[in-house]
Amino acid sequence: MKGKNAAWTVARGLKPNRSARSALYSAGAMPILAGMHSSLCRLAALLCLALGPLSALAADVPPTSGATTPAALARRIDALIDAPRFTGADWGIEVVSLDTGRTLYARRTERLLEPASTAKLFTAALVLETLGASGHTSTRLLGRGPIIHGRLRGSLVLYGMGDPTLGTGDSADWADRLAKQLADRGIRRIDGDLVADDTYFEGPPIGAGWEVGDLLGAFAVPATALVVQENAAWLTITPGQAAGDAADVLLDPPIAIPDLSSRLLTAAAGSAPDINLYRAPGGDTLYAFGTVPAGGAPTRYHLAMTDPARVAGELLHEALERQGIALHGHVRVLHWPQEDGGYLAQAVELGAVASPAFGTILERGLKRSQNLYLQNLLQLAGVQARTRAEADGTAPAGFIGTGAWGLRALDALMAQIGIAPTQARLTEGSGLSRQNLVTASAMVRLLQYMAARPYAAALRDDLPVAGVDGSLIARMRGTPAEGDVHAKTGSMTGVSALAGYVTSAGGEHLAFAVLLNHDVPPEGAPPPSRTLDAIAELLATYRGRP
Repeated sequence: MKGKNAAWTVARGLKPNRSARSALYSAGAMPILAGMHSSLCRLAALLCLALGPLSALAADVPPTSGATTPAALARRIDALIDAPRFTGADWGIEVVSLDTGRTLYARRTERLLEPASTAKLFTAALVLETLGASGHTSTRLLGRGPIIHGRLRGSLVLYGMGDPTLGTGDSADWADRLAKQLADRGIRRIDGDLVADDTYFEGPPIGAGWEVGDLLGAFAVPATALVVQENAAWLTITPGQAAGDAADVLLDPPIAIPDLSSRLLTAAAGSAPDINLYRAPGGDTLYAFGTVPAGGAPTRYHLAMTDPARVAGELLHEALERQGIALHGHVRVLHWPQEDGGYLAQAVELGAVASPAFGTILERGLKRSQNLYLQNLLQLAGVQARTRAEADGTAPAGFIGTGAWGLRALDALMAQIGIAPTQARLTEGSGLSRQNLVTASAMVRLLQYMAARPYAAALRDDLPVAGVDGSLIARMRGTPAEGDVHAKTGSMTGVSALAGYVTSAGGEHLAFAVLLNHDVPPEGAPPPSRTLDAIAELLATYRGRP
């Protein structure tokens, strides 16, 4: 069930070897919800809310009285991670005092492990150090040709410059705003084509090491320079009136995936759903097949668009029509590595929609663990790094994509921080890649560095807060860690991670990283996040004095 033969199966219990987040497409009863770093985190959150605080459930719960010495703290952490449940797993843990620099706990701190979404902390540091929290980008309308008597005698270009939030929040009406800017200039006709151009980013839109089985889901959308509605679409499946009827399958927006082929049928009321979704890697056809029970509620799935630039172009075309602007050409797209001979050299800006500040994008990306946001921010840092290298004559010969430029800038920052190349290898900016490897020591060193920077307080607030918001909203509730632990989560199949900051009961400010890899939970075992949370609770209750 791996690779291109792996259909996305619901209710059969067949789960291809992919990340835990895409495995939820096999859960049947659980619709795919937006807004968190993965569907798995939402399911875990709901389970935590249903089951109650950790202390009411686990036999290995931290004692209510906190440890008073590092040795006592170590014994309690060891008791958690040395449980038979984790016999075959790998741990990497480090806890360091930000006040004194001393290490309070260490377990295999130099072991290279997959960080999952805690890798976003490295991208966050790069963004804050290079792009700055107050910077922003934009999505532009460019005209190629003179404007004579209300006619643009040439093409209109929708030029994306990496804003990952376009079509959400305050920019939900972006297309109408751009169309109105044209109308306000007196333009009523475009003689050429409407070109949706996302060539501002050079290189593949998929991060190195992303798994094929993930690419259908909204958490693994292509990271493009021209983004719309987070490059994701909703698929709604509704049963027919009676057994044997075709199920109704609706895609919103309809053009998000060019070809939808459905063989979904309505089965008898009360039968188990058997919904299967499959799109070949790089393909434009989404296949839906199987059955849904009559009388059942609609089921929704959040899926990746295949060509976000085309969707953006078509949405702008519709907005132009609403403003009474006629397009006499066609909507076409321009992707890297396509080239058009410097066709923008004489283009004139006719309109623009600014992105939120990079600091705002970063906050939203960290709270929700939104992969697209962090991957686009990495590429924006790469554009800046390339521009600077070309300006000062240090750019090497040969092609380097914008994502690779971003990683070069990240490598330089890690060297500045004191993190050796043997301690961290990042191949993209979101943490979705299986090729990412870091040590717990490198993660804590990064956290120490950021805690001493001018943006330290803002970054801490950008992280999910235990029991309060983001991907930790339903974790550690009713424990001393609630409202105290500010940390980035990470989860994939076999991987769980938590890294961030906590103030102990003794008033000591701590940076910590807990990485768990190669974990195969026994049947019926609690999720590994329970143990990671228990470790964080131990840190929150620690009463040792600096």
